[in-house]
Amino acid sequence: MTAVSPDLLHRFDVPGPRYTSYPTADRFVEAFGQEDYVLALQERRSGALAKALPLSLYVHIPFCASLCYYCACNKIITRRHDRAEVYLRYLGREIDLHTAHCGVGQAVSQLHLGGGTPTFLSDAGLQELMRMLRRSFSLAPGGEYSIEVDPRTVDAGRLALLAQLGFNRLSLGVQDFDPQVQKAVHRVQPAEQVFALRESARALGFDSMNVDLIYGLPHQTPQSFERTLAQVTQLRSERIALYAYAHLPERFKSQRRIPLAALPSASDRVLMLARALEAFTDAGYVYVGMDHFALPSDALAVAKRQGRLHRNFQGYSTRPECDLVGLGVSAIGRVGATYSQNAKTLAEYCDFLDQGRLPVVRGLALTRDDLVRRAAIMALMCQGKLLFEPMEQAWLIDFRQYFAAELAQLEDMAQQGLLRVGAEGIEVSPTGWFLVRAIAMVFDRYLQADRNRARFSRII
Repeated sequence: MTAVSPDLLHRFDVPGPRYTSYPTADRFVEAFGQEDYVLALQERRSGALAKALPLSLYVHIPFCASLCYYCACNKIITRRHDRAEVYLRYLGREIDLHTAHCGVGQAVSQLHLGGGTPTFLSDAGLQELMRMLRRSFSLAPGGEYSIEVDPRTVDAGRLALLAQLGFNRLSLGVQDFDPQVQKAVHRVQPAEQVFALRESARALGFDSMNVDLIYGLPHQTPQSFERTLAQVTQLRSERIALYAYAHLPERFKSQRRIPLAALPSASDRVLMLARALEAFTDAGYVYVGMDHFALPSDALAVAKRQGRLHRNFQGYSTRPECDLVGLGVSAIGRVGATYSQNAKTLAEYCDFLDQGRLPVVRGLALTRDDLVRRAAIMALMCQGKLLFEPMEQAWLIDFRQYFAAELAQLEDMAQQGLLRVGAEGIEVSPTGWFLVRAIAMVFDRYLQADRNRARFSRII
């Protein structure tokens, strides 16, 4: 991985989707609304296969007590915790509307609380949220129940509460341990605080802890990031997510507080990424794909070895593809062959629910071509290979004919050593794994027709 040449990195360092879905969320349309989503829920309820498969739940908690300048998430900055109490009441209404259409007691094998800052909720608020979910859904034993945690908002006692509520996985936003970088992005949290939480999580028996890191932040240097990498490998979390900072101040107002001159150069970003790959590999982590690393014993690494890796709106997952119900402001769901997204503002979200309507404002009903291409893209992103015969049998196509233009585009990537096209299919090389987003983009019909990619983050 670290042998990738700077020329190759530069050539493929272009904006592109992360493919947590296909088609990507920017392709959702307002013509898809509540009625379409309700129909998808009802079809799930009446389908024998869908009823046999457990659901995945995502709950968006938008509140944060302070603003992190790099953040591109849907968030509401406030110190008024009473706003969260009101929000929980509206979440309860949305949950009730869902169960009215899909039935009470649907099995759930995966739950993720994201934000914003889910731990902005008080202890009583977290307890109430889990009561509402358990009242309406059946959380299966052995499921994956995770929550994003701001280390500044929890201590050992709160972690104990999370464990008591059934959470077995934590995701901590660290980003960088360097004090100057933390100050520049308005997120100061001493390393000692994170290490203490790690020890508490171990003692409480959490199955896994993920640490989020970002490279490309203001005042980062290869030398300063080297120190952060040493601390992170010492922390020994089961998973690490390493993201490239995407500076898009024209889209995200908070990023305007980050001076362009403070950002590291493109060559320094490449050095930081290359060193991170080397450091995590040397520390025994498995490179799962794109931006995820895991210890060999972690379920994510095991899923990759066994060919069971999947991808959803939260990134790589160990769970098979299943319907996803998104709850809360801006939450995205996937039910059957549809995607849906809730209103992005709190006022609009609450207004829909006051009317007794699900707050879906846009989405997409997938065409047959969308489904075929989604299967191809997810096979590349998750297994690193795309076999012709299974695709032909599943979708009744002649692969080489259906994807003739795409196979022609892949010839150059094959010459660059990113992949190999053989008689049985396409296989991504170890070097290609590093640039798998660029390979997947070849199969994206929407992106190929629309070359305006500035709305996406860069691959490197």
